[in-house]
Amino acid sequence: MENTDFEVIIIGGSYAGLSAAMSLGRSLRKTLVIDSGKPCNAQTPHSHNFLTQDGLTPKQIALLGKEQVINYPTIQFYDGLAAHARKTNDTFEIATSAGDTFTAKKLILATGLKDLMPEIQGYAECWGISVIHCPYCHGYEVKHQKTGIIGNGEAGFEYAKMISNWTKDLTIFTNGSSTFTSEQSEKLSGHQIRIVEKAIAALVHENGKVEKIVFEDHSEEQITAIYSRPAFKQHSEIPGQLGCVLTETGLLKLEMFQQTSIPGVYAAGDNSHMARSVALAVSAGSMAGAMLNRELIEEAF
Repeated sequence: MENTDFEVIIIGGSYAGLSAAMSLGRSLRKTLVIDSGKPCNAQTPHSHNFLTQDGLTPKQIALLGKEQVINYPTIQFYDGLAAHARKTNDTFEIATSAGDTFTAKKLILATGLKDLMPEIQGYAECWGISVIHCPYCHGYEVKHQKTGIIGNGEAGFEYAKMISNWTKDLTIFTNGSSTFTSEQSEKLSGHQIRIVEKAIAALVHENGKVEKIVFEDHSEEQITAIYSRPAFKQHSEIPGQLGCVLTETGLLKLEMFQQTSIPGVYAAGDNSHMARSVALAVSAGSMAGAMLNRELIEEAF
């Protein structure tokens, strides 16, 4: 690329990054989007609960977004991994894994999260297909079906309350001893929600569609959908390199209007929001781009 100096660099070119880029393109800002092409929902067959895009594949939505954003002449794209970041005086310097270096006055981190798959055979292959995390994104497609939740304790109890809206054939698999209180257990039993305390060995599936759970004691249970929220970490090391503060849950801590704890650095998408959805990522990206543009205007005026 001939140009290496920009007003804004966006790290991450999925939904939040593309949405931020559109706001900045329409604001005439010289912007670079650096994207490694590894979205966390890559194997999810369909995306839902996003008005006008309901039922499209994640890739279709992203490609359409990029086709629209690339029409703005001040936006450029770089295919590669942003590996290192540092602040130098009034600019940020971003180095890629290929050795290219770019600078900008401001940054938007749309870097997403990396899900940490539990040590359950077949889980990773089913993730995003029949092992799902969000009923608003995928619950309608598995409504009234024989459904499980891998969860425990307070988080598992709240999850069960929510999912019981979509199906009454619901079982909680604690993958070990239950940590529900006696009151929670009674409440779940009163709503005909079973609790199975066996350790899980594997998920038997066909092309990612779960068919049954196999436990370590070799017993089995038929199932057609599982809700689960695996552990996660920040997908990129750049927030840590810049010194961005994280919340107790590992998300980027935001001030007002998508600003991180580091001046001049904004964030949008899964890396900073507990409700992971395409629609919310697009909304956050649009806000980040608009508010960052406002900051640039205030500094120049």
